[in-house]
Amino acid sequence: MADTFREHRPRLFALAYRMLGTTTDAEDVLQEAHLRFSEHGPEVQYPKRWLEQVVTRLCLDQLKSARTRREEYVGPWLPEPLETTGASLQGTPVDPESVSLAFLTLLERLSPLERAVFVLVEIFDYSAEEAATALGREPPAVRQLLHRARAHVQAAKPRFAPSREAHVAILAAFFTAVQTGDVKKVESFLAKDARAVMDGGGQAKTALNVVRGADRVARLYNGLSKKLDPTLRYEVREVNGWPALVMLRDAVVVSVTAIETDGEVLFGILVCMNPAKLAAMSRSGEPARLSGP
Repeated sequence: MADTFREHRPRLFALAYRMLGTTTDAEDVLQEAHLRFSEHGPEVQYPKRWLEQVVTRLCLDQLKSARTRREEYVGPWLPEPLETTGASLQGTPVDPESVSLAFLTLLERLSPLERAVFVLVEIFDYSAEEAATALGREPPAVRQLLHRARAHVQAAKPRFAPSREAHVAILAAFFTAVQTGDVKKVESFLAKDARAVMDGGGQAKTALNVVRGADRVARLYNGLSKKLDPTLRYEVREVNGWPALVMLRDAVVVSVTAIETDGEVLFGILVCMNPAKLAAMSRSGEPARLSGP
């Protein structure tokens, strides 16, 4: 039983993380799934699908309680950043777009059932009928949920750079502009409706509301650049499939900044500063070299 679960664990984690947006909750779900598999494993004919069904249903239970917790959350809530390597999530190949912080943030807008159906069908290649079986629902109801979920995602689908090189280049150029203190130069990198979302969870001093509009975001970063601790250092690491700016104090990660960009302008800046969400950031591997202007 242990070997079978270990074989499927990376895929199960990828499923739970996309459903919940935090590694802690995903690990809790996997632990419970492991216990259930230990009890029922000998009776299970198709372990992979059985485990995915159990994980999905456990995630739905978690999402219902998580919604209550997030209503009480201080400031905006962002998914927990997760360091990835070579488009791989804990050994499982992933599509970087489907694991990006911008995309996971968008999934938060869906109802728990819409999210489950969308993740199973669009990311894990289930048919609507297979998703219905996994969720214990009728296929017509699942197809309706899928239709609504697709509409929500399409209406606000994040933009992505055409290449990692283009993503890194604009990330570097934007923060080089921030260091100049030139508000207009910073603003030139931002889409008119750009937004900055900062998650401090009440544990770090951040903007408590989403900042919207190129001018306001540029002024926000101009103000922040004047207050930066000169002892902090910066690295570019692959986070959720894309290069992100990681700020460190000694060996402790104090913030992760991810961007949503089409390679030409920035549409979103997502900053996680909640210490609880940064504790698990890996220190292994060489950081990517920051290239660009």
